[in-house]
Amino acid sequence: MAACPSCGHENRDGAKFCEECATPLAAPARALAEERKVVSVLFCDLVGFTASSEDADPEDVDRMLSAYAEMSRARIEAHGGVVEKFIGDAVVGVFGVPAAHEDDPERAVRAGLRIVEGAEELESVGGEPLRLRVGINTGEALVRLGASAGLGERLLSGDAINTASRIQSVAPELGVAVGLSTYEATAPVFDYEELEPATLKGKQAPVRVFQAKAARARFGTDLTRTHNTPFVGREVDLALLKGIFDKTVASSSVQLVTVVGEPGLGKSRLVAELFGYIDARPDFTTWRQGRCLPYGEGITFWALGEILKAHTGILESDPPAVADEKLAAVLPDTDEREWFRQRLLPLLGIEASSSAEREELFTAWRRFLEGIAEERPTVLVFEDLHWADEALLAFLEHLADLAEGVPLLLVGTARPELYERNPDYATRLRNATPINLAPLSQEETARLVSALLETTVIPVELQQPILERAGGNPLYAEEFVRLLKDRDLLERVGSSWQLKEGADVPFPESVHALIAARLDTLEPSFPAHHAPTATWRPPRGSSRRHPSGSKTWPTCSPTTTRAPSTSPRRRERQSRQKSSRDLPCASSALPGNAPSASTPPRPWRVSSGRSRLPQSATRNVRPLWPASARPSTMRDA
Repeated sequence: MAACPSCGHENRDGAKFCEECATPLAAPARALAEERKVVSVLFCDLVGFTASSEDADPEDVDRMLSAYAEMSRARIEAHGGVVEKFIGDAVVGVFGVPAAHEDDPERAVRAGLRIVEGAEELESVGGEPLRLRVGINTGEALVRLGASAGLGERLLSGDAINTASRIQSVAPELGVAVGLSTYEATAPVFDYEELEPATLKGKQAPVRVFQAKAARARFGTDLTRTHNTPFVGREVDLALLKGIFDKTVASSSVQLVTVVGEPGLGKSRLVAELFGYIDARPDFTTWRQGRCLPYGEGITFWALGEILKAHTGILESDPPAVADEKLAAVLPDTDEREWFRQRLLPLLGIEASSSAEREELFTAWRRFLEGIAEERPTVLVFEDLHWADEALLAFLEHLADLAEGVPLLLVGTARPELYERNPDYATRLRNATPINLAPLSQEETARLVSALLETTVIPVELQQPILERAGGNPLYAEEFVRLLKDRDLLERVGSSWQLKEGADVPFPESVHALIAARLDTLEPSFPAHHAPTATWRPPRGSSRRHPSGSKTWPTCSPTTTRAPSTSPRRRERQSRQKSSRDLPCASSALPGNAPSASTPPRPWRVSSGRSRLPQSATRNVRPLWPASARPSTMRDA
């Protein structure tokens, strides 16, 4: 029974209004699910707002704040973040809620830099340029899933949020300042300048603060990763890839290879080794590569657009007229020259004067690529196909099926998620070969760790925890060793190393982010501690304790259980697939248009039962979660 707060009448259960006086009855408090997550918090605040608005007209202040809030929200959401709240002239954005992504800190910094750029286009109430500061911090927070700010419910709690606000207060005007954890996660992607250690309110010791100056590339995926570690455990896979390339050249045929593996298993490294093999050959070979992006608008054929830009020498800074001239310089001097031009312009983000159906576009793109391969053997690399739209996958099948008489090798890299969403991809092609990468064995991982530590003998007390926690993933092993060195947890003993007394092998935050992103693909109605993919389990024969103190380890099993409800990441994918169905013939759906917010990142998909890979690609697949980076620059060998 619910008592009316006005007249005291006892009402029946479930009544929304008092049956006597019609007074609204208080709704029972909602039970919100809570989850500890590593998030990146962006705190943006205007400089001198109080003084400038003191004597200003309230309507002028409202117009300025509305334009500022709209600009900030658009840039935060364009990078996959959510606006947690507006507080006067302050904007709080969060990355990693409701679903975590492995590059949330990078997304937050990119959004911060874009907000600073947008502020230069706005005016304050006095007509002067808008001035603001941005602070970003990454750390653990308690997240209340489904919380509503309109109901007075708090979304986030934790020191990471408060610290982001404090870091913003010491940021330069029109600058982006980040904390140490954000800096460490994004140092390879941005140019930073370390500021003076800041004494922040509530902090006992000075805090290291860094100013993000600029991104080193338009997208972090554009960066080239150098491979300084030895090539271990992939000799047979590399021999197969080399053999397919040699067959392509010898028989002037088209071959499609899809390198399948979980993040960190060495897909990009394998492609980099193929590049080195081709580069060492005396004959010239054309090498082009592009990458599918995880979020943004106009990215349906982004990877193909990158390949076209690389071949024509078009830069991101080139205006449309210059890009058009560079494209014209590589077109065949035939009667079909204008026909090719009109169908290639959309790949550069330039609107064509005539439209075409998808099949006609595919035909034009295929014939253009055939023309490149007629001149010399050509390798086209399409990275991260698990993020590709169905239209791009359809074009790759079209190209591999219908192109003929030219030495053209198509190489794609993908996570098993590609086959979970597209189980029939390339299965009907006779010239398609999947190469599945399995985790390294204990012996191979030990060889890799020895090379990373530059020693041949490693004490069992140091080697065993690394082998167990790496789980056969080369990137995991590299991250564990790097963290041990960076935190000065090792000491020399003769020609070998050992852990310092009282030290333990820590868990790298980069690996933690990858695992969190994987776990967020689980259905929300299926508790994580009950789901097979969320059960933490160590490799066979190892300790059951996780380095952070938890009693369990991430599983390496590819099988999961599907719950009947829909996860946030699946809804994101369905929304993106729906929005891209009508895009292949529209220039707005093609690369050259900067990614923005309405298209969310590509998610993992939780499969039911066995992972739906082709039979030849299902052996030894285990979900291990980090990200791989671009192996080499695009060039002619």
